[in-house]
Amino acid sequence: MNANAVTSPRFSSRLLVLALLAAGLAGCADFSGIQQQSQLKQPVLSSAQDNAAALQVRADWWRDFGDEQLNQLEARALANSPSLKLAQARLARAQAVMEVAKGATLPQLGAQVDLTHQRFTANGMVPPPFGGTVLDTGTAQLTTSWELDFFGKYRAALDAALGSAKAAEADAQAAHVLLATQVARTYFQWVRLAAQTAVAERTLAQRQQTLQLVHGRVEAGLDTRLELRLSEAGLPEARLQLEALAEQTALTRHALAALLGDSDSSALAAVPTGLSAIRQVALSGTIPADVLGSRPDIVAARWRVEAAGNDVRNAKSQFYPNINLVGFAGFSSIGLPGLFNGGSQQWGVGPALRLPIFDAGRLRANLRGKTAELDAAVESYHAAVVDAARDVADQVTSTQAVLRQQNEQRAAQAAAEAAHQIALQRYEAGLANYLTVLSAETGVLTQRRVGVDLAARALETRVMLMHALGGGEASRFVAAR
Repeated sequence: MNANAVTSPRFSSRLLVLALLAAGLAGCADFSGIQQQSQLKQPVLSSAQDNAAALQVRADWWRDFGDEQLNQLEARALANSPSLKLAQARLARAQAVMEVAKGATLPQLGAQVDLTHQRFTANGMVPPPFGGTVLDTGTAQLTTSWELDFFGKYRAALDAALGSAKAAEADAQAAHVLLATQVARTYFQWVRLAAQTAVAERTLAQRQQTLQLVHGRVEAGLDTRLELRLSEAGLPEARLQLEALAEQTALTRHALAALLGDSDSSALAAVPTGLSAIRQVALSGTIPADVLGSRPDIVAARWRVEAAGNDVRNAKSQFYPNINLVGFAGFSSIGLPGLFNGGSQQWGVGPALRLPIFDAGRLRANLRGKTAELDAAVESYHAAVVDAARDVADQVTSTQAVLRQQNEQRAAQAAAEAAHQIALQRYEAGLANYLTVLSAETGVLTQRRVGVDLAARALETRVMLMHALGGGEASRFVAAR
């Protein structure tokens, strides 16, 4: 390409005329009646840019519970889960779209090679002696184009794609946190069922002992057959409870295997860690409200607002002219032997302007739709913030309530165990029969079942609080104890 031609006064004047013409025509863009209705409420928790570091969610918050079996299950789930791989695939797709949008802002360069064997018409533009003959033609040249982004169309498209990619990244982090939460909750449900099964087995053994004692008292004439029938009825009830727990345990193992990306639950350990061996996690005294801004779902919603705003900018830029710089340089000839001779050189360069004049309302409809999407993104962000605040408040309330219930339950269990101990001492002293001891033990077993449920619920509320605070961000406000 001839550089002098590109920088010639004539070329520069043409480009200046096109630029002035484009600027004049840009003033004709009509956006009347199309306005954003929803505005971000103040104060905004944090901007999408401020949350770049917050996207780095701590990957092993569950280690605070001190359960190695849980740690291994979490690692397997995060490595094999189809749902997490799906989120990662969506992120890769969004990043590819961003790269495509970035490429549109840069100059394009291409190569063209054409070799044709053809007959030229004798009555066309090609004069004799070539007209009416069969010849080979060839073209070998480079072509280039660059659309000057005077009105920010491609910049807005790139920013929108960047926002979508960041939202997809936050969605992938949210999927990470959700999967880890589901694994922990399901595992602790398995732990609870194992502990309840141990209590139910002791209940069955206690009722078998009761039946033997009552049977002996009936034979000795100390009890009637009514007491015998009542004692016999307790055995099927205890076995029914064990069967129900066995079913729930099997279903929980199936659910846990599915979270691990495995259809076979037999690969799981035979039994989980004991409930008492799992470390409890204490709640910090205060949790700042702006921590919600680092939740992955809030970050994703904020980035979608950014992307939607840039989509509106892009839709507005469609009303403005496009100014392109195009050029080519290479060789072209009739007859291949002389293709690369000096006389076969050709080049060209020049600006081009394109402006939509009548589009039957397509551009305004597109702008109206993008503006509506921006309103929807803003309201979705507001809804996500409200839901997040409610979620944190609920989990904090439940955590504190469970702590109070555990205190009362421990007092009730201590009283039941004391009554059982007194009954046992009276029996050993010959002041009471063993039926009184077994009756007192029933109260102890009842309190143990309640204690198991509350301990498991305490673990679950800690897990849900971790999720409500955004996964790894929760580790800043809880401490192992």
